[in-house]
Amino acid sequence: MSAPNLTPITTPQPDRLRIFDTTLRDGEQAPGFSMSPGEKLEMAHMLAAIRVDTMEAGFAAASPGDAEAIRRIADEVRGPTICSLARANEQDIDAAAYALEPAQRKRAHIFLATSPIHREAKLKMSRHEVLMAIERTLNHAADYFDEIEFSAEDALRTEPEFLVEALSCAAANGADVLNVPDTVGYSEPDEIYKVFKMLVEQVERPEHVIFSAHCHDDLGLAVANSLAAVKAGARQVECALNGIGERAGNCSMEEIIMALNVRADIFPAVSHAQANAIWPASQRLSRITGTAVAPNKAIVGKNAFAHEAGIHQHGMLADRRTYEIMTPESVGAPGSSLVLGKHSGKHALSQRLTQLGYAPGPDELSRIFTQFKAAADEHGEINDADLTAIMEGYSASGSQWTVLRTELRTTAGRKPKQFARVELEHPTRGRISDIASGDGPVAAAFAAVERITGYKTDVISLETRLRTHEGHREFVADIEVEIDGRRFTGRARGPDIVTAAIDALLFTLDRGEAKAKADSQNTQAAQAV
Repeated sequence: MSAPNLTPITTPQPDRLRIFDTTLRDGEQAPGFSMSPGEKLEMAHMLAAIRVDTMEAGFAAASPGDAEAIRRIADEVRGPTICSLARANEQDIDAAAYALEPAQRKRAHIFLATSPIHREAKLKMSRHEVLMAIERTLNHAADYFDEIEFSAEDALRTEPEFLVEALSCAAANGADVLNVPDTVGYSEPDEIYKVFKMLVEQVERPEHVIFSAHCHDDLGLAVANSLAAVKAGARQVECALNGIGERAGNCSMEEIIMALNVRADIFPAVSHAQANAIWPASQRLSRITGTAVAPNKAIVGKNAFAHEAGIHQHGMLADRRTYEIMTPESVGAPGSSLVLGKHSGKHALSQRLTQLGYAPGPDELSRIFTQFKAAADEHGEINDADLTAIMEGYSASGSQWTVLRTELRTTAGRKPKQFARVELEHPTRGRISDIASGDGPVAAAFAAVERITGYKTDVISLETRLRTHEGHREFVADIEVEIDGRRFTGRARGPDIVTAAIDALLFTLDRGEAKAKADSQNTQAAQAV
């Protein structure tokens, strides 16, 4: 009896989804988000570390500065295809060609509006004139670039039959990517799915030509719309880190990448992005633009992997999979955090105290828990500085140092200087005061603190905010500093911004000193062995 002919069952491999990053172009166009050429180059290297497929480095014809930034990126950044935006005219295309000249692989992103409102109100062109412009400009670009992308601006408000005609014209004249932008964030997932399905079926194009989605977030649907387009056949998504961009922003790159990673079971395509490079790039972009990421922002917000409710914290302590669908490490974040507040229980408090080096017995823990709950009712979130203050009886910052006085002074004139006199008190060193100058009152105060404590720090970020609770006003300062190559974070509260910032800095200095002592003791113990 012959053996049965068993044909192995193979699972179809998902298609490749290309990540087209427009942080440095559409993202930078948003008011207040402009970057210098040096800052754009720095971000370009971080985006390359994420392994985006195409990096839209800018709009070469927009300004000499943008052209310079694109050329520097094209010259130095390797890995992604480097792209410049260009309107459908020869001058823009020539400017893009010059700026991209040094790139390993270069792409022109040529756009022309196709919707009736744009044709009539902005372009003053007929359908026929739009098609002629597409044909003329794409043929002009053919000899300068490795790839050509054509965008039908305001595609989702274009007549379907004309959108098919315009994209077919672009494909016939050399376009490798056909981008279908929801320029004003007007669409919704069911509608955009139908549009892409129709285009995939009806647009005449060579086999290698792919469709791309570019969705804006005016209705908060950019990511949902982009994912719907992927399900319908799009194989490129245009997005920006932290979702920055015109008006309400673009599709968030981090959300697209992680949605595809976490739900690979339902999407027909997967990106090749290096997800664990997302978090540091997001943090750096936030500092460069001076715009903080919303705490509740998916993937990169500070609360994305934070848990306060006691039930959630208990589950996290037992198995993090109970309340996390991805790990913070998978996006390069430092780790999950159990945020201590009025909803937290003894399990989370005990764990945090252990991490801080305390080991209270059951009775002491009950006493501390009572104090903790009272502080949480008054202040909301309780951090390491608050717990250290409860355990040690230090100042409100949790530091051994107490701020006694701050005096600020600014000179008059065309180039004013800021000075700060700071007086601190230490349990063993007593009262010490010093005067220093700096670029601003807080910088001057920090310089005085450094002179008093003897520690030199590099302040990475400082965020302050005013908090009002039952008629009581206080300032909260969150700080991140680097001391001897190590990063420390701190938070403190105070009656004014400067005092709160100083207290936050003092807490990080105490943590740095404690870490240095622990390392020294560990080294001595190892040598003794």
